[in-house]
Amino acid sequence: SELTPVSGATSALPHYMSGGVPGKFPTFDDIPHPMPFNSLYDPFKLSKNKSEDSKAKGLKAEINNGRLAMLGIFGFLCEQTIPGSVPLLTGVVKPYSGE
Repeated sequence: SELTPVSGATSALPHYMSGGVPGKFPTFDDIPHPMPFNSLYDPFKLSKNKSEDSKAKGLKAEINNGRLAMLGIFGFLCEQTIPGSVPLLTGVVKPYSGE
């Protein structure tokens, strides 16, 4: 694919199973067509002037928001398969009939 580094690519990082770091992504410098941004993490460069403490606090908040979202989805799935298991969602979510 076009996101796979080709030979001679300067921004390629090793895969995390081959000694790379999990969560580190290469920039889009070596893609043959123009890109509106160069990074998946901070495409609009909003955090370039933030302190490390502020970045760490934002990372912790983002992780906690992701965990809360996963719990919310799990609550909806539980209510669908076991009606009445989540009292707040009783009557809001239709039961899953297996089809």
